[in-house]
Amino acid sequence: MLANCEKLRPLLTGLLRGQFGHPIAGMKFFAPPIKYDSIEIPEKPKLRFMDKVPQLPSNLRAPKMQKKLKWMRGPELVHNSLVHKQYGIVATGGGRLRWGHYEMLRLTIGRKMDTSRMFAIWRVEAPWQPITKQGQGQRMGGGKGAIDHYVTPVKSGRVIVELAGELEFVEAKQILDIVCPKLPFKAMVVSQEMLENMKAEEERLERENLNPWNFKYIIQNNLGGCHRWLSPVDHKWFGKYL
Repeated sequence: MLANCEKLRPLLTGLLRGQFGHPIAGMKFFAPPIKYDSIEIPEKPKLRFMDKVPQLPSNLRAPKMQKKLKWMRGPELVHNSLVHKQYGIVATGGGRLRWGHYEMLRLTIGRKMDTSRMFAIWRVEAPWQPITKQGQGQRMGGGKGAIDHYVTPVKSGRVIVELAGELEFVEAKQILDIVCPKLPFKAMVVSQEMLENMKAEEERLERENLNPWNFKYIIQNNLGGCHRWLSPVDHKWFGKYL
């Protein structure tokens, strides 16, 4: 049957042409539908509630901590791929997630998703890093302030939320595009195919680069005395992560 269709295709294409030779009709070939046989919807498909304050033993006092800005700088090396190989939100810059951002993600995605054929999972832990703050109108000094709230530091490339199930990228993007602009850092909606294409494109550009005077070479060889004004972060990531 398919062989006959292929034989008739040039004949039909030649007959169905307009006065000036441009085609006016043709045969369309659609891709086969996606199969979701291997997907299992969990018992609780929505995002779980995250604690605002970490639970500590009764005999342990909540510890204070330094800022540790290095936990937000550089690329994410561990949680940078999709577990279910479908769709999710990936951070394209560093920042800190507060408890309000978790609630915004949980409530918005829970309202928009169809729980009969979709499910969502967290890829970040609950707020755990303490942020201290002095009281309003306090003078300078007086020691470190009391704990005001807790946050979760996020690096560039970290997967925040995954959305999977019997859905296509258009449906996932409509849901996740609502919450991306509300996050405290730049983020984007991605699919597994997009992540693979981005990685392949980055490797291709690095492999086919013909210009030896790239930013990494300039920094490593101190061209123009750039070591006088570059920061230690530039020496480590070569201007890629701020």
